[in-house]
Amino acid sequence: MTVYGTPAPVETGPQRSRRGPRLLFALVALLLIGTVVVVEVYTDAGFSPDGTTPRSAQDNDVPAAVHDGGAIIGMDDGKPTSRRMPARTIALTFDDGPDPTWTPRVLDVLAKHHVPATFFVVGSQVARNPGLARRITAEGHEIGAHTFTHPDLAQLSRWRRQMENSQTQLAIAYATGRGTALLRPPYSSTADALTDDDYATVRAVGEQGYLTVLDDLDSEDWKRPGVDRIVQNATPRGDDGEIVLFHDAGGDRGQTVAALDRLIPLLQQRGYRFSTVTGQVNPEAGTAEVWRGRALAWTVRGSDAVLRLLWVLLILAGGLIVARTLILFVFSVAHARRRRAPTWSWGPEVNDPVTIVVPAYNERETIGAAVASMSRSEHPDVSVLVVDDESTDGTAEVVEAMDNVQVVRIPSGGKARALNAGVALSRADLIVMVDADTVVLPDSVHRLVQPFADPEVGAVAGNVKVSNRRGLLGKWQHIEYVIGFNLDRRLYDTFGCIPTVPGALGAFRRAALDDTRGLSTGTLAEDTDLTLAIQQAGWRVVYEETAVAYTEAPATVRQLWRQRYRWSYGTMQALWKHRHGHFGRTRIPFIALFSVVLPLLAPLIDLMAVYGLFFLDRQITLLGWLAMLLVQTVTAVLAFRLDRESLRPLWTLPLQQVVYRQVMYAVLLSSALAALTGRRLGWQKIRRTGDFSAAPSG
Repeated sequence: MTVYGTPAPVETGPQRSRRGPRLLFALVALLLIGTVVVVEVYTDAGFSPDGTTPRSAQDNDVPAAVHDGGAIIGMDDGKPTSRRMPARTIALTFDDGPDPTWTPRVLDVLAKHHVPATFFVVGSQVARNPGLARRITAEGHEIGAHTFTHPDLAQLSRWRRQMENSQTQLAIAYATGRGTALLRPPYSSTADALTDDDYATVRAVGEQGYLTVLDDLDSEDWKRPGVDRIVQNATPRGDDGEIVLFHDAGGDRGQTVAALDRLIPLLQQRGYRFSTVTGQVNPEAGTAEVWRGRALAWTVRGSDAVLRLLWVLLILAGGLIVARTLILFVFSVAHARRRRAPTWSWGPEVNDPVTIVVPAYNERETIGAAVASMSRSEHPDVSVLVVDDESTDGTAEVVEAMDNVQVVRIPSGGKARALNAGVALSRADLIVMVDADTVVLPDSVHRLVQPFADPEVGAVAGNVKVSNRRGLLGKWQHIEYVIGFNLDRRLYDTFGCIPTVPGALGAFRRAALDDTRGLSTGTLAEDTDLTLAIQQAGWRVVYEETAVAYTEAPATVRQLWRQRYRWSYGTMQALWKHRHGHFGRTRIPFIALFSVVLPLLAPLIDLMAVYGLFFLDRQITLLGWLAMLLVQTVTAVLAFRLDRESLRPLWTLPLQQVVYRQVMYAVLLSSALAALTGRRLGWQKIRRTGDFSAAPSG
């Protein structure tokens, strides 16, 4: 007899070394995400416009020369200096930019009236919009620093204050090739509003060579009080020179632009001249500063791009989840109603001989109960064949002591080879494959083979449930089986593209197995590989929900990881292997979309939820996450109702989303990396306990 397949390769030393690239890739990915989060949190710190922070009266440490002096403050040999703008001279200043929407419109108004101005720029915005900073200097305007992320400098430590200012200098150097000696601290206003803390900051930056530029008049455009009021606030009361505060970023600046267009000609008619704060050109920056600034800007823009990509992928994931939920509701409910209709039938009753093939490797704990349940089958003609894959724990001896069971011992070669041997040794045309840790109900085999009344059916997937659900991990896997496997199978059955006939309970027509040359050892998911191959050969694969079996799920996280890692990796291998042909072109993309792409994107929901809870609007973020949980809950209730399961385990669903789902994410990502690097595994054995507590007795 021909035994299809060859022994599965077992992982060896050199193949283990492939973990290195996967680990490196994972570390790089984590470092990238960490860098993106840090940079985005740092550069996108929310702030309110200058002038919104109330100031107290003069404190004791502010010298009278500063308190009563002008808005331009410096240090000369450790002593403060203060000066004003010349008489009837206006210095228009703009804070918080550059902004891609409003800065160009402000510059257009200034160019229209041939008026220079001084722009106090935020370094992170310069890094994001270097072209605007270049335009500012190219059109003869002056640039000053307004820190890198707009914090209150008086509240920062010395090192953080220096970092804010130095990074702003680097960003300006990269964008314009120039430096600046001007600094306007965020949330500052007039000289007579300086507190002791503010003055300490002014002294500190003055000792570093900066001129602190405050303002004489605040247009209060940040309040958006109307164009008339902004013009009134920015109009000098006498002939003194004034530094006037405006904003070219931080919100809708339409009123600012309109007010400028009215204010400038009004003051020109009154004989005022316009100047930058110093009346000088910004000094050139060194080559080293330009290159360091370039690296800083690339980091900021790169992080922005990655975060935008993550948001796009998040929206895509959310859309897929909603689409999947709607499709499941429509087609799964229709599938259940059709199958439960009184007139539904696969055709004439199938009573043909059936051989149950049970592959076994070190299954002593479970093989007895499993085989005993098969022996009680109500199907008229059933034989049980156990293929022992060179077990070392006495598995074969346990079975040999039972009646009406045939045992075949073969050299160790893996699960696929064991199943192929069982198929070759069986005499029946209908083959049922059952795992050695699975208990079947008395009527399950008979129900499972009824779809073979349709001559186009080549394989049938059974309804597999978790037997050991006492603990939390068992309950979570039970939920996953009912939702992720059985409910999805109804959908795939409707579209004629069931991806997997489960190894725990599946039936096959011998002719279909012959057409595909049996189970392949080329992938880790031999059941998925075989299922797809049968459909590619032109056979139908269907789902029989009434054929129920109970399997023992992994009892520890480590065992669960090993099992799901193999499943995920093998599924990707099988989908890639069968991507060609009519079935591959028309069905594989649909399967891959919901079984690979969506699970790979799903972690973004939790990742961005954590990001949002800490750094965005917590209420909106929480509502979004709860909405997704609601979708999951509704889907779970539907699945449990269709499968006629008690809803009681669903109380653990929120915890499953927080804990269990993260483990599954890690497994999927790890297996995806392994698939990319080509790592291979042998038949991994999971330790069994023989817990079939959820299976009906008898």
